[in-house]
Amino acid sequence: MMPTTAGRFRSSAVALTGAAVLLAAAACGSSSSSSSTASGQITLTELDYYTSQPAHGAVGALLQSCAKSVGVKITQDSVANPQLMPKVLQELSSHTLPDLLMLDNPSLQQIAQTGALTPLSTAGVDLKGFYPSILSAGSYQGQVYGIAPGVNSIALFYNKDMLAAAHLTPPTTWAELTADAKTLTTSAHEGFALSADNDGEGSWQFLPFFWSNGANLDNLASPASVQSLQLLDGMIQNGSMSKSVVTWAQSDVNDQFIAGKVAMMVNGPWQFPTLNAATSLHYGVVPIPVPAAGDQVKVPLGGEVFTVPVTSSATEQAAAKVLTCMNGSANQLSYAKQVGYVPSLESAAAQLAASEPAMAPFVSEVATAESRTAVVGTKYPTIATAIETAEQQALTGSASPAQALAAAQSSATKGS
Repeated sequence: MMPTTAGRFRSSAVALTGAAVLLAAAACGSSSSSSSTASGQITLTELDYYTSQPAHGAVGALLQSCAKSVGVKITQDSVANPQLMPKVLQELSSHTLPDLLMLDNPSLQQIAQTGALTPLSTAGVDLKGFYPSILSAGSYQGQVYGIAPGVNSIALFYNKDMLAAAHLTPPTTWAELTADAKTLTTSAHEGFALSADNDGEGSWQFLPFFWSNGANLDNLASPASVQSLQLLDGMIQNGSMSKSVVTWAQSDVNDQFIAGKVAMMVNGPWQFPTLNAATSLHYGVVPIPVPAAGDQVKVPLGGEVFTVPVTSSATEQAAAKVLTCMNGSANQLSYAKQVGYVPSLESAAAQLAASEPAMAPFVSEVATAESRTAVVGTKYPTIATAIETAEQQALTGSASPAQALAAAQSSATKGS
């Protein structure tokens, strides 16, 4: 999920309303908005939410290059993130979906379940060499419907000067994170920050702690889940994390880090341009700390998948060829460098890690990243909302972590 180009991982998943939409899409398919020139050349349409640079330009250039290679024309339609799913649902109902459709990966299953998307293996898209987690994020009921030129996630950024002054190395475990955050807290800055808002980013940033501790999205009230929230609540209680994190988006956390008001933060590679522009800031990036030494970090897989809606055979084949071109190794690597993503082909990701060391922690995390919909499917948006409500309650002191997550589990169960 791209939070705008600044990288907001807001889930754009919107519940489909009405059985009529589901049945109509599944039964009737979709009519293409593509066209042909007098010479018979196909013009494809594409829809995404890349309204800002560098993503808009990077995707646009990739689309045009691949369309030329395939021998078709293509038009790019970019709408703001909040407008994408309403537009998709409207076009789904009227059978006017584009020929290439970008979806935030948690939204894919909602559209795939209507029958409006073409299985990519059927369309002839080569799926070899992709990270399994990325194929999982683009799958529904065992079929891959979407793939991504690149993906993203989150890691731990740290202020090198602050840690050096405190004679600390970057933490790797929860115990080290808690102790270091406390040591790094002064009257001028807190030791640690993340986004705990209730607008999509709070759940996204909580999941690495939740999953790495063995918690599962189908049981929010488990002891492992409670421990994860207790970790964050403990840092609020001892003053090493600001209570304001419940209102901070990831961009706000980044601003605090740049201003020297936070020593360590959870954030993503889309922040590199603004961080690098702060020439007096010396920072490093490492994987997010795990509960104990030897544990495996598990981060949520972010980013968008491109799909091929059901249209006509010729149009689907042309769209599939463009999608295949977009996901060639060289194109993935170029795209990743432009927008701060990790290529979804394992070989291309390894090349990126070797050429850009700052991306290495993200590449290592993608190997074990988890799809937010792999276990709970279309229930994820409801569960994410329940998680964020629990975070808000626990971190503001209106409920204990255990109480907040028990309520979250009840809410998620009723909502699904």
